Amino acid sequence: MERKLVPVRLDSYKPLREVVFESLREAIISGVLEPGERLMEIQLADEMGVSRTPVREAIRKLELEAFVVMIPRKGAYVAGVSDKDVADVFEIRSALEGLAAGLAAERITDEEIEQMERMMLYRSGEEVDLKKIVEADTDFHALVYKASRNERLIQILANLREQIQRFRATSLAYPGRLKDAVEEHQGIAEALASHNVEEAQNLAMSHIVTAENVMFEALRSSKVKKEVDEVQEKEKE
Repeated sequence: MERKLVPVRLDSYKPLREVVFESLREAIISGVLEPGERLMEIQLADEMGVSRTPVREAIRKLELEAFVVMIPRKGAYVAGVSDKDVADVFEIRSALEGLAAGLAAERITDEEIEQMERMMLYRSGEEVDLKKIVEADTDFHALVYKASRNERLIQILANLREQIQRFRATSLAYPGRLKDAVEEHQGIAEALASHNVEEAQNLAMSHIVTAENVMFEALRSSKVKKEVDEVQEKEKE
């Protein structure tokens, strides 16, 4: 397997086990470590420039957060994403995002509206950088949550954050999705700016439903590609 990870920064103020955990989690979320891929402690430790102990601790924590599955007598593997996983997360997210947008339409400040307009995902002429786009998308939704002024709702959405992040890059990387997502964000921002509660709710929920549909398309495309690759490999044998 070709080398994928980069050495972690050993001068971080965080404990090494936490740095390794965050690095591995990000690699899973971004797709660097793919579903079904086996996590070999020695190899990961070598790639990240650390000992096996923090890697082992990180894998255990990733298992608790459902990013990793342990298979008896075989080892640790990156957890797959089932259709049910996607449907469950997006079902919850659609309802919560609609609620957050509706509350934000009532409570958002002029300063937050201006800030939102500055954080559109992508502008014409800019180079597409998926990592920055995912960050911008995350920041946009975080601002909507903040503008809701409901701390309990913000905390619930924060608890879903890592599961949402795992789907975000896949959805936004799908052909054509970026342009549509920008337009959807613009619509939500305009509804919030005009304090139109019903429209903000509907647009926010529609945005999430569309992202869910794209996610399913991406998963199907990935599955088909994998099946084609497997057939081609067998034909070479």
